Amino acid sequence: MKFDAFRLDKQIEANLAEMNFNRPTDIQYKAIPPIMNGDDVLAIAQTGTGKTAAFAIPAIDNLLIRSRRDDYTGVRCLIMEPTHELALQTGKVVEQIAKGTGLSVLAIHGGVDQQPQIDKLKKGVDILIATPGRLFDLVHQEVLTTYRAEILILDEADRMLDMGFIDDIRQIVKYLPKHRQTLFFSATIDQKIKSLAYSLVYKPVNIRISPKNMVAKNVTHSLIHVGMDDKRFFLERIFHENEASRFIVFVRTRIRAERVLAAMKRVGIEAVNMHGDKSQKERTEALETFRNGSVRMLIATDVSARGIDLPAVDYVVNYDVPDIAENYVHRVGRTGRGVNLGYAVTMCAPEENEYLKNVEEYLGEKINVIDMDKDDRQATIDFSADSSTNWKNLLAEEMMKADDIKPKAFAKNESSKKTPPKKNIKKSSPKKK
Repeated sequence: MKFDAFRLDKQIEANLAEMNFNRPTDIQYKAIPPIMNGDDVLAIAQTGTGKTAAFAIPAIDNLLIRSRRDDYTGVRCLIMEPTHELALQTGKVVEQIAKGTGLSVLAIHGGVDQQPQIDKLKKGVDILIATPGRLFDLVHQEVLTTYRAEILILDEADRMLDMGFIDDIRQIVKYLPKHRQTLFFSATIDQKIKSLAYSLVYKPVNIRISPKNMVAKNVTHSLIHVGMDDKRFFLERIFHENEASRFIVFVRTRIRAERVLAAMKRVGIEAVNMHGDKSQKERTEALETFRNGSVRMLIATDVSARGIDLPAVDYVVNYDVPDIAENYVHRVGRTGRGVNLGYAVTMCAPEENEYLKNVEEYLGEKINVIDMDKDDRQATIDFSADSSTNWKNLLAEEMMKADDIKPKAFAKNESSKKTPPKKNIKKSSPKKK
């Protein structure tokens, strides 16, 4: 089946062809017809399944059919996103699909000056993509009109609940008409999400895209058991062993993101990081630097990287085992996209074993372990460029000072005793179970 089977507006079809959208994905195939029909939809679909286009294509088509009322200058379609990055990313996709249709599109978020956003809203916007915080602020200031909005779309609804936006969502709904079309998209579903969904939708069409394998088949998964303080040495080694590859490194906290970035800089690896304490400008610049290939390593927390489309990522490194099992799926979904091959490497310290157990139970299978002998592990640490944190080198430096040994002679003597790591972590073929 092709997109022309949906009988979309011809300009939309032309835009999809320009975007190389040839055939609809499963979520698009199931969601587009009921949305075009005006039904409410409750859809559960993982990141990377094409859900943005699944709601954007039919929503834009519907707006073109129902022309704007002359006496209304407010927003006609409101799309809510949990993060700044997702709002901007979704905005770009919607703009591409709506190009040449005459519909105006605007993405807004907090962390930046609101006046330019207000100026654009005053001119009238058909489709508004917004984060809950900034959206609620502008509604309260009475510079955003939504009382005749025809379509409400909640994207990544589970993440919005995780981030504490449930009250903001309920407040925003009070400013929308009761008779509207509501589209509710979430990667996961539980009782809390169900309660919110059914308070917003009316007799929805339920869609659930549940692949047998929660992670892509073309991703190779590996597990390394390593001490927490030694993880940086193994990350350094994996990076250097795969010189043409691009890496996303996931950590659990903002502090960890800063520490890993500092550790990589100490060994001469250029990287950028992204987390909640960064300004919007810093986060945008970090993403752009990674996208354009200026740096090959992006260090990120789960919230900051959720749903972001980053093409051609070769490696996802779980520097910290996720404390929420389903985040493993969201993380590794950044690699192995489409027909591309990907690698997911998880580093597990002894104190993270419980997290690892939960992840494997969620996946329904064990992650393949890379076996490394004691000598190979020690060589990985010894050969790190981070000599300032290697206790053996620190001890050697103190010995040199005490004995007045020349550094060059010592270095030559020591180098003759070392042997390089025996295994290439990428080439280690995990045993299939």
